[in-house]
Amino acid sequence: MRPTPDPTALRIRGATHADLTAIAALHTGARAAYHRARHPGTPFDAPAEQARWHDAWAGVLDRADTPALCAERHGTVIGAACYLPHASTARGNAPRTGTARPTVTLHQLHVAPAHWGTGVGRALHTACLRAWRTAGFARAVLDVRWHNHRARAFYDRLGWRPDPDRRPAPDATHLTLALDLTGPAPEAPPSKPSEPSSAGR
Repeated sequence: MRPTPDPTALRIRGATHADLTAIAALHTGARAAYHRARHPGTPFDAPAEQARWHDAWAGVLDRADTPALCAERHGTVIGAACYLPHASTARGNAPRTGTARPTVTLHQLHVAPAHWGTGVGRALHTACLRAWRTAGFARAVLDVRWHNHRARAFYDRLGWRPDPDRRPAPDATHLTLALDLTGPAPEAPPSKPSEPSSAGR
């Protein structure tokens, strides 16, 4: 049963190494949930998978150039996100469409499956937008799996669109989405928000 949202109890803050085990567990659980819908019976939440994402997030938390956020409710970490400057921004390269625009990549955004649909993903996304605009980024990009329709619908509602600078190959497993950060933030739809099962890898 999905928990009742409690906006007053939800807190978004910077993630630390003390959150590492919880973040790895929720990331593994989110990936297992959306992959299982496509590949029933595959053990995407096996201990080896959790160890893999534990190591990956440990690397994120060690890097000064990759800010990480977590969402907690009643003291329990139930969501996480991280982002970093896009390669074109870091190297000073201009995209094919013309003048370079400072770009940030939403590298990961995950919500524990038990808390999908309770506003956690939207709150993390809002916190990322605020940080990106404060830092002066003009554009954001992310990669989402083709078959992850839940996540794709989530980002579509928030204004993300297929990146015109990244045309997917015929055998691509991911779709690159982009968001213009120079205009007003898209307003939340009147209906109950959904959560991404996963974004990023």
